[in-house]
Amino acid sequence: MIAIDTNVVVRFLVADEPAQHAASARLLREHDVFVPDTVVIETEWVLRFAYRFEPAQVVRGLRGLFGLPNVHLAQAAPIAQALRWHETDGLDFADALHLAQSQHLAALKTFDRKFIRRATTLGTCRVEAPD
Repeated sequence: MIAIDTNVVVRFLVADEPAQHAASARLLREHDVFVPDTVVIETEWVLRFAYRFEPAQVVRGLRGLFGLPNVHLAQAAPIAQALRWHETDGLDFADALHLAQSQHLAALKTFDRKFIRRATTLGTCRVEAPD
């Protein structure tokens, strides 16, 4: 198994550099691939800011990649949950992943009032401001 970096994922999904897209597609075809959580977060950011992808486009691309049989994630269930919350509840993707990975804890503390408001009814982990 090999790990891949954000630029490999982005080139595969966006296909704006033909040679790099071909190389990333070949790599994904020929190897078992590990995508670190940090690469997932960075990929969403790059697609949103550099390529102006809408949340639905980001989610569709990442789900397609993660659905390949040879692509592996450290924590597939929290990433899938974060994609759902990002797509359907409007949570920022990174915040959604923070919350998804914190479900086994009592609370996630943040000063981000928008995050607190949006996450109030999601999951089992309370999202609240520090005392």
